Amino acid sequence: MVNINFIAESIKMATVLITGGTGLIGKELSKLLLQKGYEVIILTRKTPAIVHGSSAIGLHYAEWNTGKQTIDANAIQQADFIVHLAGAGVADKRWSAKRKKEIVDSRTQSSALIIKSLKELPNKVKAVISASAIGWYGADPSIPNTKPFTEADKPDTAFLGETCRLWEESIDPVTSMDIRLVKLRTGIALSREGGALKEFIKPLRLGIAAILGNGKQTISWIHIDDLCRMYAEAIENETLSGVYNAVAPYPVDNKKLVLSLARKMKGRFFIILYVPSFILKWKLGAMSIEVLKSATVSANKIRESGFQFLCPTIESALERELVRSQ
Repeated sequence: MVNINFIAESIKMATVLITGGTGLIGKELSKLLLQKGYEVIILTRKTPAIVHGSSAIGLHYAEWNTGKQTIDANAIQQADFIVHLAGAGVADKRWSAKRKKEIVDSRTQSSALIIKSLKELPNKVKAVISASAIGWYGADPSIPNTKPFTEADKPDTAFLGETCRLWEESIDPVTSMDIRLVKLRTGIALSREGGALKEFIKPLRLGIAAILGNGKQTISWIHIDDLCRMYAEAIENETLSGVYNAVAPYPVDNKKLVLSLARKMKGRFFIILYVPSFILKWKLGAMSIEVLKSATVSANKIRESGFQFLCPTIESALERELVRSQ
């Protein structure tokens, strides 16, 4: 007699444990993984009433607390893969000394809890895929930059470069446990649901194409769908290991991005407005450095691995995102 339970278990997809799963990227990645048949567990600090609820088949929640360094042991034991996205939003608040500490601690303390759990709890984790950011690289030496940053470049010494260095180092110990580690240095993720694109769209609703500073600063971006596909690729492709830039192959300057978006949304009916640097500095404080910074980052390494982009150009990315929202 055929053992139905054995067959069901043998074809069951792997379980992916996601930290930061309630954020913009985490939500979209969860959708993609569920569509592909994975079981998904999202780590959260929310109340038990919400924790134990699930709105989709295959989606589960488990509790953790990075401050207290506690985690649901079951979640670790069930996981085949861990996607580590947790971290306080860099652009959510002005960069006070307290906020800077929160940004760093949210990343390093969550990594520490993952490392501690993998060391102390029985587990079958095959790989950890950890977020990082292109803030690692600092600013282009010249505009335009003819030599894009690659994964081999050293971290910048400014706040975001130092944050990314500490972030990446905090998750490195998983390699000593014979667990494959992939780190994705993410560019500006384009999605109407949040992030930079949502902010660019706001003035366009009033017919204003707001160009930041002189608009010449290069933006290394990636469409949210390609970013999530890259995380899935890092899970499924066992040859991927180490650091990869999660950016599209054709970065654009701020002016081109804004005007491309304006034409998609408004045709010819918009007004171009340059937002002076001093206003951005007054409004954003130290964070304005990142808004005005030019960073040209190479996608060659991930492309050479065989990854193919759905949206390699800014035009294809904006078309996909605007059509999806209609």
